[in-house]
This record gives sequence, C-alpha cells and structure tokens, in this order.
Amino acid sequence: MNCEYVRDYYQVPAVIGRIISHRGRSGIIAEDRGHYIGVNFDDDKPGHIYNVHPTDKVEYKSIGKVRKMTRSQQRYQDYLRADFGCSFAEYLGIKP
Repeated sequence: MNCEYVRDYYQVPAVIGRIISHRGRSGIIAEDRGHYIGVNFDDDKPGHIYNVHPTDKVEYKSIGKVRKMTRSQQRYQDYLRADFGCSFAEYLGIKP
C-alpha cells in the first residue's frame, strides 16, 4: 500500500524510503501504518519503528534507503510479534 492513505488524506509526500525530520530527529519512513507513518530514526537500531502522525511537525526530505535488520534483530522481532508465551531463549531452543 506504501502510504497511499496518508498521501491522499493528508496531502503529504509520504512513501517508504522517504527521509524525514520530526521534532529534531532525523529518520526514514520504513512502514505504512495506516493513519500514521512508521519511522525508523537514525539514532535507533534498524527495525525499531515509531508511529508518527504525518502532519505533526514532520519535514519531508529526499528519498533514502531503509536500513536492514541483522539476522538476530529480525529473529527477535519475529519472537515479539509471535507471542509464544515463552522466553526468547526457549523460542530459540536454548535450554536454561
């Protein structure tokens, strides 16, 4: 969907990969989050996405590249999203 709703409703140039500045922090739009843009700020790890309202002091800049998560970061994000009801070590198959 690539931020189509946000672009149409709020009339902003939001697309995944657009560099933005929000309240003094620089980042990049990494996900479409419906009424919000999902931003990965430069001072956070890849994959750490914040919901930002598209008109809340956002300055839209040029197009950049979304940083990729490492394999271990991706595995941890998968664990958080899955909600297995066990520890991360158990999820990985590591015996305590």
